[in-house]
Amino acid sequence: MSIADIRRDYPGAPLLESEAGDNPIALFARWLDSVRWREPDATAMAVATASSDGRTGLRTLLLKGFDDEGFVFFTNYESRKARDLAENNRASLLFFWSSIERQVRIDGVVAKVSDAESDEYFQSRPPESRISVYASRQSAPVASRQELDDRFEAAATRFAGGEVPRPAWWGGYRLVPDEMEFWQGRLRRMHDRLRYIRLPNGSWRHERLAP
Repeated sequence: MSIADIRRDYPGAPLLESEAGDNPIALFARWLDSVRWREPDATAMAVATASSDGRTGLRTLLLKGFDDEGFVFFTNYESRKARDLAENNRASLLFFWSSIERQVRIDGVVAKVSDAESDEYFQSRPPESRISVYASRQSAPVASRQELDDRFEAAATRFAGGEVPRPAWWGGYRLVPDEMEFWQGRLRRMHDRLRYIRLPNGSWRHERLAP
């Protein structure tokens, strides 16, 4: 069978303006709450960036916090995504939850979070996760898997029984959204799409899009 023949219908519940409300952050919170116990990686999101010359990049990260101020994730400040964001601070996030046939796309401007916020999250990570930051200079070439394992063991020995401080090359980003789109799968490919656009005064307006 050709992959072109792979398809399924989406008998999802309607996404109505009257039920969605005027605040997309609140709607996102309700959707995430409805799926967090159904999917093991409900906070996984695709993060799209682009360099100053238009070269795009896409990878999956975990959302680590959100509120009316934006959506927070953490990474290595020397990674490719960080280099892209230094040149072009616009990015997009995409959540797809197949178990509830829903998708959320978020566009906005990205900035580093404060050192205090990065420190607090870093210290909340398991020790092995903190040590791995020292072992792996993200996106840099390594000669072999053995070299990577050796780096981890060296870092584990270095910090054995002691504090593992957050290095300067690792921390958080916050994407401040100016546009959010909610997609609900429906029968006959007649999906529901609601797009929210942030206005200059900080409020949101929304509109329905054709599927």
